[in-house]
Amino acid sequence: MTSRVRWLIVGLIAVATVINYIDRNALAVMWPEIAPEVGATKEDYALLVSVFMVFYAAGQFAFGKIFDAIGVRLGFAVSIGVWSISIALHALANSITSFSIVRALLGFSEAGAWPGAVKANAEWFPARERALAQGVFNAGASVGAIVSAPLIALLYLWLDWKGTFLLVGALGFVWLLPWWIVHRAGPDKHPWVDEAERALIMDRSSETPVAGAGDYVPNLRQLLRHRQTWGIALSRFFLDPIWWLFVSWLPIYLAETFGFDIKQIGLFGWVPFVGAMLGSLLGGWLSGRLIAAGQPVGRARKLVITAGGLIMAPCLIAAPLMTDPTLAVIVIAGVLFGFQIAIGNIQTLPGDLFDRRAVGSLAGFGGMAAVAGTLITTWLVPVMTQDNYGPIFILVAALVPLSLVAIWFVIGPVSRVAAPPAPSKDF
Repeated sequence: MTSRVRWLIVGLIAVATVINYIDRNALAVMWPEIAPEVGATKEDYALLVSVFMVFYAAGQFAFGKIFDAIGVRLGFAVSIGVWSISIALHALANSITSFSIVRALLGFSEAGAWPGAVKANAEWFPARERALAQGVFNAGASVGAIVSAPLIALLYLWLDWKGTFLLVGALGFVWLLPWWIVHRAGPDKHPWVDEAERALIMDRSSETPVAGAGDYVPNLRQLLRHRQTWGIALSRFFLDPIWWLFVSWLPIYLAETFGFDIKQIGLFGWVPFVGAMLGSLLGGWLSGRLIAAGQPVGRARKLVITAGGLIMAPCLIAAPLMTDPTLAVIVIAGVLFGFQIAIGNIQTLPGDLFDRRAVGSLAGFGGMAAVAGTLITTWLVPVMTQDNYGPIFILVAALVPLSLVAIWFVIGPVSRVAAPPAPSKDF
């Protein structure tokens, strides 16, 4: 029987992502109770989200290069170790200043999971399986968001907010032990990988070859010379604010729109992320099916991304019209379903376009662009939601077609990128 080590690796990374989202969502779920205790306002919360995102952007950039330099095994250990310490330190915070410091550390360290996952995906999976593997990883984020609202609400009722932060901080260190045991080496040298699986992982037959691309490993400066890099960055800049709007603001939206307390947030706040989890898996599966049916890799990715966009935009327009909380969270589930169908395939593109040794840097740059877009919408939320959340929902709906333009027209054909020709020395 052929070994399946690659799926064990991506499964562990998905579990790390569950922990990642439990940690980052803990503050949002408990904020309605923490805010009066520390004398904070809605604008203060927006500031904390902004601080997190600024350092998250820096972390995406830094960890992209770190993972390319030290590898997936050690890179994940550093990232999850630091973010586990930082979430536990939230228990010591007692002001907006101290919360800002620990949110900055959390944002920087949690960012490592995404370039790390994209790099692991490129190393451990052939092109036809990458979107599904990315979907499994992204489903971990959705599962983390699903379980975080009820889990944090229950822990809060049991331990209060300080004890909750301490307990969730321990989860990452529990994860480190199986990770260090399982990820002993890359697929070319891992003792658990048999020859059949190794041949499958190294198979490049479904990728579109380009002359001169085989040995081209661009550094960051060289990556920035390619339109494909900017196409990925622009698509993330426009699309990721949709995800972060609900990750950061869904509990506040439920509290302000429907008067929910923490217990009610725990009962309703997980529903949209079920849609996200299903979208993650469906988007990855559908892309792989299209490739297996003979579609070129690039066209398969773009068709699935477009399908996700066509689901997202109408749901975003409809969501603020819902006056019943059950209907509202179901429609938002449709938004996140479409988002994850699209984003998993976008995140797979770096491995389709460039050598796996450069994938971490490109994924980090794309993640940094995503954060830049998210910061803009974060600053706009308090301004645009004075009466209701309709204006901000409409705004992010308008970003969907802009992201699709970047995918179809800026990136261009999806094939291995070759080194640019050397400049002529003739005069």
